[in-house]
Amino acid sequence: MSNTEQTPVPALYLERTATRQYIARNAKGAEVLVGDGPGHFTPGDLIKLAIAGCNAMSSDKRLADRLGDDFEQYIGVSGAYDEADDRFTSFEIELVQDLSGLSESEISDLLRRAGGAIDRNCTIGHTLAHPVPYTRSFTSEKISED
Repeated sequence: MSNTEQTPVPALYLERTATRQYIARNAKGAEVLVGDGPGHFTPGDLIKLAIAGCNAMSSDKRLADRLGDDFEQYIGVSGAYDEADDRFTSFEIELVQDLSGLSESEISDLLRRAGGAIDRNCTIGHTLAHPVPYTRSFTSEKISED
């Protein structure tokens, strides 16, 4: 596949359920509540979770190889927000796991390898590193029979 060809993406969509509230669904049957209100993730939450999840998933095998398949991990994520420009200016991801059973050189090697895996495999990180244009269209069609 050449660099100009695009890989098709599975169906992903949001369905409006109330004022500023939606259910996001994917082709695998997963659902996430998006919007304002209790139990909902904001779009800002989702972008932060996307970069944190990408770091976690990209480094998971490297960490599991050294710490065991059942290692415990928490990933914290925050974002610096510029209110004037209404955008995030940076994200901070903290991957927390117990490395106390490793020597300093083993920790250094593991973190180098895990960081390299993130640098190679984190699609969200690769995407955020470059401006990403997007298009928008409004379509008029009847959605449900009343």
